[in-house]
Amino acid sequence: MNLKVAKRSGASLQQAAKRRKTEKKGKDKAADRPVIPIPVADDDDDSNLSEQDLELLDNYGVGAGFLKSLDQTGIARSKKETARLHQIHKPIRQKADTDDLPSIHSDSEGDDESWSSGIDDNELGHDVSDDSDAEMPYEAAPRTSFRQSKKPAVQRLPIKLIDGSIKQMGPGQHVEADTDESEDEAEEKTPPLTTWKPSVVDVITKGSRKTRVQQAKDQIASICQDIVAEPEMSLGLLRRLHVFASETVTSPSHPEPIKNDPLIRKLAILSQLAVFIDIIPGYRIRALTDQEKSEKVSQQVARTREWEQGLVGVYQNYLRILEAELKARSELADAALQCLCTLLKKATHFNFIVNVMGCIVGRLSKKSWNESSELCIDAVVHVFRADLTGQPSLELVRLLNRMIKERRYNIHPNVLSCLPFLRLKTELSVRASDSRTDRPAPAKKNGKRPTGAARRKIGDAPHVSKKNAKILKENKEIEREFREAEAEVDREQRNATQTETLKLLFVLYFSILKATHPTPLLPCALEGISKFAHLVNIDFFKDLLQVLKKLIQEDDEEDVELISSTHRRLLCIITAFDLLSGQGEALNIDLTDFVSHLYTIIQPLSLASDIDRPIAEQGGGTSSLANKLFRALDIVFSPRSLGATAPSWRSAAFAKRLLGASLHWPPALALRSLHFVDGLILKDEKLENLLFTEERSLDGIYRPDIDDPQLCNPFGTSFWELYALRDNHYDTNVREQAQKIISRAQAGR
Repeated sequence: MNLKVAKRSGASLQQAAKRRKTEKKGKDKAADRPVIPIPVADDDDDSNLSEQDLELLDNYGVGAGFLKSLDQTGIARSKKETARLHQIHKPIRQKADTDDLPSIHSDSEGDDESWSSGIDDNELGHDVSDDSDAEMPYEAAPRTSFRQSKKPAVQRLPIKLIDGSIKQMGPGQHVEADTDESEDEAEEKTPPLTTWKPSVVDVITKGSRKTRVQQAKDQIASICQDIVAEPEMSLGLLRRLHVFASETVTSPSHPEPIKNDPLIRKLAILSQLAVFIDIIPGYRIRALTDQEKSEKVSQQVARTREWEQGLVGVYQNYLRILEAELKARSELADAALQCLCTLLKKATHFNFIVNVMGCIVGRLSKKSWNESSELCIDAVVHVFRADLTGQPSLELVRLLNRMIKERRYNIHPNVLSCLPFLRLKTELSVRASDSRTDRPAPAKKNGKRPTGAARRKIGDAPHVSKKNAKILKENKEIEREFREAEAEVDREQRNATQTETLKLLFVLYFSILKATHPTPLLPCALEGISKFAHLVNIDFFKDLLQVLKKLIQEDDEEDVELISSTHRRLLCIITAFDLLSGQGEALNIDLTDFVSHLYTIIQPLSLASDIDRPIAEQGGGTSSLANKLFRALDIVFSPRSLGATAPSWRSAAFAKRLLGASLHWPPALALRSLHFVDGLILKDEKLENLLFTEERSLDGIYRPDIDDPQLCNPFGTSFWELYALRDNHYDTNVREQAQKIISRAQAGR
């Protein structure tokens, strides 16, 4: 079913629009009417209240009675009507045309009427208008809150535009903070007050020397305190402190060099030492590469780099001053040497430590020995003892080796006394193989090298692909960086460094042994070889023994002092037996020649008056010729050296010669000889027969003039010296010990 809707005509639409406008104009807004009637409540409205509301009204209704006294006419008045009435009743105030006040430039005092305001006193207290709507000008002005912050806004940083111009951003928003926190931040951000300090030139040009020194002391102390308090921000103060240590001082106001006071320089040098020890970092500062200089880094990194490079520069200039004073041998040379030794102990890890070592080693190159030499050797010993990586010890040994060779071994023997303190004896282990250092090659089968899984044996490294090998290499690099950051000592690197140190050490010792003429360094070299004998390569044993034999023979032929020659010969014998006490036990080397030389030494020593005189040893201790003799005897007759008990003829020959020497030695040394002979008798029963002459047939005669224990025929005589010591010696202990030996032998028969 189709429905057709007829379209309205244009006339009908216009009539409808006029009708709506007319109806709209007939309705007035409530705000346009002068009075808006207040609605009146009916009595029936109470029925809409709840019982709770009614009860509340009964209890507190008395307090709402003021509502009945309100002005209903004023409440019903509309806003437009209120504004109209306000404009009607507003008073009009006239502005004064003339000002009765006198001119500010008037000098006439005038009379009182010229200063009068023209207002009666009665009018001052009279209200101008009774209208409450009247406003004064100050009431119409906007009011500012007293709580508004008077602090200026923070100025924002400028920015740089693309075209290169600088644009100011203006003040930013002020952020209010708590009162306590803002006060604390203000105190923290407030820079410390810096007092004005006179320039270095002004200080050193004072008229009175006492005034100069006192002002320099005060300023140096203040500068040191500021540097230690904040090192990274005090690079300028560090340079200023360095100026006090300079020999001459210049400035823009004084272009001519002014000579500095030596006392002020000494104070500055010692103060710089204390400051550097405190502020030097625990790592070595390296120079920046060109790529690192061109890189963009943060402000903190840039500030740290600037401070590090500046610190290295000032430290280098400080070392140059110390080196110059040391070479010039000025009055500040002792202070400079003390500073260098302290830096060697405290700043071994820092830059230019090789230069410091060179200055100290150069000081040790003199043939004389004094307090400064003792100070240098103590510093070197301290480095050897405290060295964990082995690198400082290697540098020192290399410098000592070069210096000794350049001086052609004409230095004081105490210089080599520091070498036994090297941390090599306990930290370097003995090689597993005495003949090879390389891994043996895999065995060939049927003339062909095995391949694949058969090629690898237990303990060999497994096969790794290229990808895994690359990953392992990256991981090792990362681990190495971690170790460097944690300052961990690499055992492999340390062993390699100590091996190189040991190589240089033995080269030095062997060069001293093979010198054309015996030098004063020979005893120290022999003691050093004896100390590190377990680390000597077994391939050098035969050559070393030949050199030692040659040294002993040269001492026999040359007419030199008895004590010094005997000391060297005893050291050669001790060194030979120490070499064969470790790795040399596997070698079948005959040391009979050294035993014969020891037997020969005893007889001349029986008449030596200063056999027990103390002799300086390496390591700071003292020993005597008697101690060396009995140490050599203990080594020769120890089971470890011989592999078994000594032959009877050797024990009898040494016992006979020691008893003969005891007749001339002091009581302490004679008693020591009796104890040694007693031990030989207890080890070998054949020696008891030499205490008695009954029922014993003699084969040949004893030859005391022959210096060979095997050919002197010791069994052709007896130990009659024991009875002489028991009966005639003036010391009680010697007589008792001799009687003890004889009594035990008689009891055993």
